[in-house]
Order: sequence, then C-alpha cells, then structure tokens
Amino acid sequence: MSTYIISLAILIGINAILAVTLNFILGYAGIFSLAHAIFFGIGAYTAAIAAMKFGADFTVATAAGMVISGVISLALALPALRVRGEYFVAASLGLQMLAVTVFSEWKSVTGGIGGLIGIPPVRFLGFDVSDPVLFLGLTIACLALIMIVIRALVRSSFGRSLKAIRDDETAASALGKNVALLKTLAVMVSSSFAAVAGSLFAFYLSFINVESFVLEVSVQIIAMVIIGGTGTLLGPVIGAVIVLLLPALLTYLPYLPPTEIGSIQQMIYGLAMVLLMIFRPSGLWGYGQSQDRKGDAP
Repeated sequence: MSTYIISLAILIGINAILAVTLNFILGYAGIFSLAHAIFFGIGAYTAAIAAMKFGADFTVATAAGMVISGVISLALALPALRVRGEYFVAASLGLQMLAVTVFSEWKSVTGGIGGLIGIPPVRFLGFDVSDPVLFLGLTIACLALIMIVIRALVRSSFGRSLKAIRDDETAASALGKNVALLKTLAVMVSSSFAAVAGSLFAFYLSFINVESFVLEVSVQIIAMVIIGGTGTLLGPVIGAVIVLLLPALLTYLPYLPPTEIGSIQQMIYGLAMVLLMIFRPSGLWGYGQSQDRKGDAP
C-alpha cells in the first residue's frame, strides 16, 4: 500500500470523525452549527501543546483536548438555550469567526499564522505509533469507538429525546423534556468528540496552523454530512469518503490545470448539494423522505 493511499485514508478517517460528530447535533438534534471547525482546532492545539510542552502521550493529550473543547462548547451551547433555527446559525458563525481571530492572534499559545511546528510523534500506551500504517489503525479505532458511543447514545432515551426536539421542539418541551439541558449536552458531546479528530490531525501532520480550522472547513464538514445523509450513522462517513476522494481523483484528469482543481471541486460540491436537496433530501445513505422521521435509528 503506497504512502499516498495510507495518508489519504488517514485524512478520510479524521474527517469522518468530524462528520459523524457534527451529525450527532445536526442530524439527531436539528442543531445546525457553522462552528464545528473550532472544536477540531481546540483539540489539535491542546494536544499539540500538551505533547510539546508537557510530554503527554496521545491518550492524555486527547483527553485534555476533549475536556477543554467540551467546556468551551458552552459558548455555543448557551445561545442554543435561547434561540433556534437561523438565529443559532448566526450565533455559531459569530463564534467561528471569533475563534479564528483568537487562533491567529494568540501567538504565544497557538503560534499565530505560523502555527505550531515539531509536534512529537504519537505514543499510545507506551508504544510508538509514528508508522503510517499503525497510525491508520489508530485513526480507524478512534472512529469506530466514537461511532459505537454515538450509536448507543442515539438508541438511548437521551437520543430519542434529541429526535423529539429535532422534530418539534415546542411539543418536546410540552411533554416535559428539558430542552435546554438536552441541547447543551448534545453540543458538548459533539464538540468533545470533534477534539479527537483534532488530536489525530495534529499528531499526524506534526504541524498545525489556523488555516486548517477556518469557516471553509466547517462548511466542508457540513457538506460531508448532507451528501452522505443526516440522521444516519454511516452517511457522514460515506460523505467524508466522497469529499476527500474527489480532489484526489481530479488530479488524474488529463488537461486539467492543478490550479483549477480547487475551483472545480467547489463547483461539484455545490452542484451535488443542490441536486441532493432536489432529488434526495435525505442524502446518499439517508432514508426516504417518508421514512426520515420514523426509521432513522442507525
């Protein structure tokens, strides 16, 4: 297996974690956030700093990122207690823009635009996981574990309550559901798990900067979820595979200038999302529109 294919598979796995965790609030709770890249970045920066300054291994560094990401997610969850729909989207957009500014300007911690360089190789349970094949195994294991946890949450009373809020928040509140608490917990779970992707990303590249956590990244994660299918377990993974494979496939097209690949990629994403909204609103792996509210358990 070539190094390029392994690298691509690792990046697909990391992005699949992001898509699955965003889908937890978007697909199951109906919370549309434009700030998911923030928690990806918090996980990456926290893990990098923990490893570089304190010699933390992957487990400790990732756990630290999850805790900090979960706490900071309250800045996103608290607006969710008071607003809904397009107002929450605006609040998440504002938080995304604020976080990018902090990542860029807090140079003593994040390295600013130059980022953090020289992040040490992964050590997990005392073993060196710097080999790409082993790192791919670690990435897949993290993705599988997160999917198992989310599957359990979705099938629990907590998950059923989130679906009730998604379908009709007013009715859920009338039935005695603590909407504010449930939405807050959902955002914290989603944000904490997104930090795992950030930790993997930082350790794999050995370098991070703010460019990896901008608004365009949040939009790309949303595209993965919508293309694959919201409210499903495997849909976001399929979406991540499609979104990450497309640029790789475009590089093999003859007579296509490399400088134009990015523009063509964005056009294809946009067209795909428009067509999906018209012909298959539930996504490639999603359930039919008539089944969307009664058969969306993974």
